[in-house]
Amino acid sequence: MRITVFGCGYVGLVTGACLAELGNNVIVVDVDKKRVADLKKLKMPFYEFGMKEIIEKNLKAKRISFTLDAKNAIKEAEVIFIAVNTPEDKEGRANLTYVFNVAKSIGEFMNSYKVVVDKSTVPVGTAEKVQEIILSNQKQKNAFDVVSNPEFLREGTAVQDFMNPDRIIIGADSSKARDIMVSLYKGIERTGRPIIVTDVKTAEIIKYASNAMLSTRISFMNQMALFCDKVGADIKMVAKGIGLDNRIGPRFLQAGLGYGGSCFVKDVRALIQTMKEHGCEADLFEAVDRINVRQIHYFRDRIVEQLGSLKGKTIAFWGLAFKPKTSDMRNAPSIKLAEELQALGAKIRGYDPEAMEEAKKVMRFEPCKDAYDAAKGAHAIVLVTEWSEFRELDFDRIRKLAKEHILFDGRNIYHPAEIRAKGFKYVGLGRQ
Repeated sequence: MRITVFGCGYVGLVTGACLAELGNNVIVVDVDKKRVADLKKLKMPFYEFGMKEIIEKNLKAKRISFTLDAKNAIKEAEVIFIAVNTPEDKEGRANLTYVFNVAKSIGEFMNSYKVVVDKSTVPVGTAEKVQEIILSNQKQKNAFDVVSNPEFLREGTAVQDFMNPDRIIIGADSSKARDIMVSLYKGIERTGRPIIVTDVKTAEIIKYASNAMLSTRISFMNQMALFCDKVGADIKMVAKGIGLDNRIGPRFLQAGLGYGGSCFVKDVRALIQTMKEHGCEADLFEAVDRINVRQIHYFRDRIVEQLGSLKGKTIAFWGLAFKPKTSDMRNAPSIKLAEELQALGAKIRGYDPEAMEEAKKVMRFEPCKDAYDAAKGAHAIVLVTEWSEFRELDFDRIRKLAKEHILFDGRNIYHPAEIRAKGFKYVGLGRQ
């Protein structure tokens, strides 16, 4: 199938690469000249496990190409994916400018029937607006359908998630568009992991509902962790105890510094605004967002409580990316926590296995070559991102490097007794 994907960002690049891997002919379009030029040379704009290898393979097979030429890419395509950014505006709404710009171009340049796919995370009703924009910009009348096909890609495992998905959601209001989309994905449908076809508006809501549910679980556990701190209970055992209930399950029950990244923060806030625009209360999701913001302040206060004045103190950050296995710094808890501590006079030394260059663009810190280097002269160490390499460190060596011996475990990955046995004071979230 001939496919065009608009957007060389995270979703667009993974979508384009994986669709090419499935044997389709894919053109990926972007307005960023440097990004397009870099991709042609196999320079990745971000780290994602396995993606470079897939793109290299399909570039050689001539199944994927990168271009600035929207006109030709639209004319060549049978299916056009809109996978551009939908950033949060000042009110928390999803900014759909880039989506609508692509829709305008599709209307201007389409030359035959197209299936236009909203792959970007967009509020309910966006497909209707995309359809209106395409119609109003058509220079010649051509039939088309707009469908919703939300992505459920986890950074760090996105290629695997695309090729072996939990489910594929297709929102289509025409049988022709439905059949084309089902045919496109049939090769990766699995038993128990179905293709679900529904109407467009339901598909648009499924994406927001999924992210809101996961965010709610995270904020729920973070609020329970604060309660455990107050009464002397262990949030890890609470999580285990409730996670064994098969009605609840164990996933997304870990307390920590809160959720970050490109999706949960903006999607929860966009859902709040969209619900209010339709006359619905969104008090549950407002609380979820509020708890997430508060978590950084709470952890900052724990650090101050233990160290006293932060003036002239050096704090080591282990991990900077918003989660492991990615270089993504969007809404990373490390950014806000560093700002809060620096405002109180602290100096931040930091290390991340993949996000160093991205981190330098968005936060102030002294870059370090590894976890041991970050610990040199530190009055405290803060585990911010739970990279695997931080789990088996030589704490005897770290004790000699650090100025004071206190570890703040922002992801609860260590056993308190083991850290204390190494001569460190341990402070987690909701740990005894």
